Amino acid sequence: MADPSSYRPKPGEIPEDPGVYRFRDQHGRVIYVGKAKSLRPRLSSYFQDLTGLHPRTATMVTTAASVEWTVVATEVEALQLEYTWIKEYDPRFNVKYRDDKSYPSLAVTMNEEFPRAQVMRGPKRKGVRYFGPYGHAWAIRETVDLLLRVFPVRTCSAGVFKRAHQIGRPCLLGYIDKCSAPCVGRVSPEEHRQLAEEFCDFMAGRTGTYLRRLEAEMHEASEDMEYERAGRLRDDIEALRRAMEKNAVVLADATDADLIAVAEDELEAAVQIFHVRGGRVRGQRGWVTDKVEHVATPQLVEHALQQLYGEEWGDEAGAGGTGGVPREVLVPTLPEAEAALTDWLGERRGSRVSLRVPQRGDKKDLMATVQRNAQQALALHKTKRASDLTTRSRALEEISEALGLDSAPLRIECFDISHLQGEDVVASMVVFEDGLARKSEYRRFQIKSFAGQDDVRAMHEVISRRFRRYLREKEKSGGWVEESPESEANGNGEAEGAGVRPGEAVHGETRSAETPHEETHREDAHREEDGRPKRFAYPPQLVVVDGGAPQVAAARRAMDELGIDDVAVCGLAKRLEEVWLPGDSDPVILPRTSEGLYLLQRVRDEAHRFAIRYQRGKRAQSMRKGPLDAVPGLGETRKKALLKHFGSVKRLRTASVEEICEVPGIGRKTAETVLAALAEGGPAAPAVNTATGEIIED
Repeated sequence: MADPSSYRPKPGEIPEDPGVYRFRDQHGRVIYVGKAKSLRPRLSSYFQDLTGLHPRTATMVTTAASVEWTVVATEVEALQLEYTWIKEYDPRFNVKYRDDKSYPSLAVTMNEEFPRAQVMRGPKRKGVRYFGPYGHAWAIRETVDLLLRVFPVRTCSAGVFKRAHQIGRPCLLGYIDKCSAPCVGRVSPEEHRQLAEEFCDFMAGRTGTYLRRLEAEMHEASEDMEYERAGRLRDDIEALRRAMEKNAVVLADATDADLIAVAEDELEAAVQIFHVRGGRVRGQRGWVTDKVEHVATPQLVEHALQQLYGEEWGDEAGAGGTGGVPREVLVPTLPEAEAALTDWLGERRGSRVSLRVPQRGDKKDLMATVQRNAQQALALHKTKRASDLTTRSRALEEISEALGLDSAPLRIECFDISHLQGEDVVASMVVFEDGLARKSEYRRFQIKSFAGQDDVRAMHEVISRRFRRYLREKEKSGGWVEESPESEANGNGEAEGAGVRPGEAVHGETRSAETPHEETHREDAHREEDGRPKRFAYPPQLVVVDGGAPQVAAARRAMDELGIDDVAVCGLAKRLEEVWLPGDSDPVILPRTSEGLYLLQRVRDEAHRFAIRYQRGKRAQSMRKGPLDAVPGLGETRKKALLKHFGSVKRLRTASVEEICEVPGIGRKTAETVLAALAEGGPAAPAVNTATGEIIED
């Protein structure tokens, strides 16, 4: 790890002009390329105290060993040079978009003597006009097949064209009038090129003028009693209209625009682009990227614009098609270099380009649709990445190597603490087996030993309770605990927690208030049909806690107190995305592209989501408390069991202690406590179903 001060240039050496800079590592490889309107303040910002830098930026400057820069005349030139260098050097700390799938386009090879219409993928070539990209190649072929009736341009390969020219006989398309057969001289090169240009004009959205011209010719032929020609023109018009119907009309007829939306999380971002030409969605494409460097949404938009329009050759490559720069570019937020990007896009188009955020009307509505597509693309990408067996295996191996484990952690348990300003402190435990979530094994904990914002103390309590339970079950079974039947789950497949408190019946025994400390906490576990709690499954190979060194130390201390020394512990700090091990003063840094880090983040985020969901439910429940909520030590599971058994609080109030003891999980002392609490509430207290919050009538 290099010290940035060792290669920091003197302030007077750095010019104040616009320019592009490159950071190189000790081997001379370019690891980051950036641009600046003024080089001196931008480069100076990298050489401040490391604690003031974003962690990803700090990682970059400590990996670098030198920095160099190139001065240019304008910010637009800096933008162009930055894109060129990113493509040339492929620096590891720059955003690199990659297509989330391979999109085909309709290409017309205007650089050939006889232009050819074909399906084409991959990088764009000079002199070829592109339309699309389309979702499927068959959609292009259907459109071309309809248009060939009116614009019979060549679609055959070079080999087929050459053979037809040699034998003097066209292919089948030439005989059925879906090709003008330039191979045998039916049309001249000039006439065929004119057909190709009309084909491109129609695909570019200039459809109204051409249709009106065909309709005028049809009426003229009809008046001249050329009915066969009029019939052919009528069928041509119908074919063109069917081809136009394949693209949805979303905006005004004259609208040419590209709409760009971004969906992102801590590690990845997805970009979706809708190409609108002539008011119709002519194409769609998408990218995903790993956020190796620290980038905000404006920077992601800037990189997307560079990626999208940097590949083009202006009007020659895509004018009129969806690949060229349109009159309007609509984005979710304006990039920082808005003026430079607008000028750059204007140069690419050859005329003024409007770069803006839609505020109202149809364009804002369409942007919302593009945004939904971006979110779905990100979710789909994550699902595919998580479901791939090879990727999951590699992730577990990377975690094992990074943490120094003897084997891959096939079972991972992650714990997170959640509260609202110290109130309703809860915890969650999520389980991943073989890299996949095992929701039937999720558990929820309610922290009752203290209140306040002390995540470290809460983490110690939760880890202690989880493994104390494991030790008791291990002692009863005489060894490792076999996996229990899958727990019941709620509608979302997430397990509902239940617990025991002093005075509750557990396995047929009643706990007293003098039970030792470790027995006084609620144990959140599922219950069998008789009300007894189900067991935890077998122990994990790795425990992950949401937090840094303090939370990890608390978890390790809890295990040490219980004599657990065969379960590894680590923590993942959300802000820094650093992996912490017990007793280490420095974190383990996994590469941003690491599948192991991606899996740990998924596990941590799932624990956070599950804890937040439980905590919000607790808050909502506290706002509609019923009479049974005043009973000390009575958990949600046993409250539901009581209401289910008696039907209402009113009937429960008139029951005897013996009748209440018939409810599974309710001991005599608990029954007496329930009756005493209900008697204090008085007969006027409403009967409330705590499961739904509704008043129960007899």
